[in-house]
Amino acid sequence: MKIENSQLPDGWEIKKLGEVCEIKPPKKEAKAKLRGTDLVTFLPMEDLGVLNKEIVGVKERQLKDVAGSYTYFADNDVLLAKITPCFENGKIGIARNLINGIGFGSSEYIVFRSKGEIIQDYLYYFLSREAFRDEGKKLMTGAVGHKRVSKEFIENYLLPFPKSLPEQKRIVAILDKAFAAIAKAKANAEQNLKNAKELFESYLQGVFENKGEGWEEKRIQDITKVVNGYAFASKDFNAANSIKSIKITNVGVKEFVEENNNYLPERYRNAFQDYQVREGNIVIALTRTIIAAGLKVAIVPESYDGALINQRVAALVPNEKLINQRYLYNFLITDGVAKYVLANVNTLMQPNLSINDLKNLIVPCPSLKEQKTIVKKIDALSAETKKLEAIYQQKTEDLEELKKSILQKAFNGEL
Repeated sequence: MKIENSQLPDGWEIKKLGEVCEIKPPKKEAKAKLRGTDLVTFLPMEDLGVLNKEIVGVKERQLKDVAGSYTYFADNDVLLAKITPCFENGKIGIARNLINGIGFGSSEYIVFRSKGEIIQDYLYYFLSREAFRDEGKKLMTGAVGHKRVSKEFIENYLLPFPKSLPEQKRIVAILDKAFAAIAKAKANAEQNLKNAKELFESYLQGVFENKGEGWEEKRIQDITKVVNGYAFASKDFNAANSIKSIKITNVGVKEFVEENNNYLPERYRNAFQDYQVREGNIVIALTRTIIAAGLKVAIVPESYDGALINQRVAALVPNEKLINQRYLYNFLITDGVAKYVLANVNTLMQPNLSINDLKNLIVPCPSLKEQKTIVKKIDALSAETKKLEAIYQQKTEDLEELKKSILQKAFNGEL
């Protein structure tokens, strides 16, 4: 952070963090304050929240159990993760409400304790800036995935601050109020989106649970052609080939994942016509069919029209006289189908769904005309839900930019 003193208001100065803070206090200091049987707060790295100002100690451990690899800290110390990706994600907080005022945890913390020129909350906000993390990220060293920000970078990093502690408290109060308002706005937007998604899911579920007069129950194999993928050899796949294939990695939860290396030779186009799918067909992963996010089912996009399906993927080609493709897809993404799959998957090694269990899945079927009417209603509600999702995403991005702007003004002396 390059700011000249001349750019700051009167009463401000710039010093290195190492000049205004003790960084990572020595272990003997913490041990000297407690007996070996006293309880202290234990804070593993995973319990240090992302940009979470208030850290409340909830775990206890006797000091005699402490090994030498832990970092010690005290009430009001600022804790910052120094290892990637924890540093990059902003794992930082102020230690408060510690048992006996002392805590210990991962050796991957950097601990900051003010020498009296700055208040801890001011320091917390300064270190929580994305700009600070971006600069540190560029200078990280170590093995990939375990890089660390150096103590030297931290100690020499420049901190602009008003010399008056009351002025620092005034700035912190403004930031507290602004960030609380931003957090509330984000929470409200998130709740609105959650409500919209729940409304859509509830409507979708209700369509197939509250069957109307004249509805029939039919098996998948009676209304679609079920295509079980072919076991192409791994040597057949090459990015230089021309025929796209669909593997289980292409089938996400309600989304099709495009790839650029699962291509088969041109001569396979005619040789394996029985394994070809068209735009709009439905594909289901038969291996790891269901995951935490839901059932792995997707619609073949235009860019994969004519693709060949690989083993452990099934395609459903509907009989258009009996079933509407979009109607069938909407049925397949319901909780009822997920429960059916969970009840039938083989979970001894991987949660695999057999092709026979897929074929025997029962689908509630009204007339084609009613199916199309249902699809129109579902599509309209889905469009509104996606519109709200886009609004939420934009609002979240706007609020994050507002936070950056407020922090920049705070440490430029503009608040």
